[in-house]
Order: sequence, then C-alpha cells, then structure tokens
Amino acid sequence: MAVRVQPGASRDSVSLIDGTIRVRIAAPPVEGKANRRLVEVLSAALGVRRSQLEIMKGAASRVKIIRIHDAGAGDIQRRLERFRQQEPGG
Repeated sequence: MAVRVQPGASRDSVSLIDGTIRVRIAAPPVEGKANRRLVEVLSAALGVRRSQLEIMKGAASRVKIIRIHDAGAGDIQRRLERFRQQEPGG
C-alpha cells in the first residue's frame, strides 16, 4: 500500500483522504527516526505487529510503499476506513 508521510509534524496521526493514506509523524526525518516511528504508528493504527510491516520502496521519500505480511487486503481496508476524513468543502 502507498503511504504519504509528513515527518516533523506537531503530533502523530493517520488519515485516509481520497484513497491516500496520510501519516503525520512527530519524529524528524534523520537517521531513520521517522521511518521507525512510521512503522510504530501504522502498526498501532492497523492493529498488526511491527514485524508485519516492511517499507518496500521510498525509505528516503515522503511517499512509501508499505507491505503488510500475513494480513488480508480486505481486512486492512476495513481497518483503514475508520481513518477516513472528508476533504474541506466536500
């Protein structure tokens, strides 16, 4: 799944906007701190173990491809739905 990450945010949060998973991370983007925190935040939000998440592509980018091992796509989609937010004016 594709994830858009905003490191250095004021607080951690997960949202689903127009089908895009957006994760705000309070950790800075240095020495892998933001990537480690991303895995922690996503695992808690999705209810999976940290060891099930793997950054497949984009480790140094704001857009990352994340693989979730041993989880069904439908199950993950249902878990993500609780983070859906409406765009302003929509």
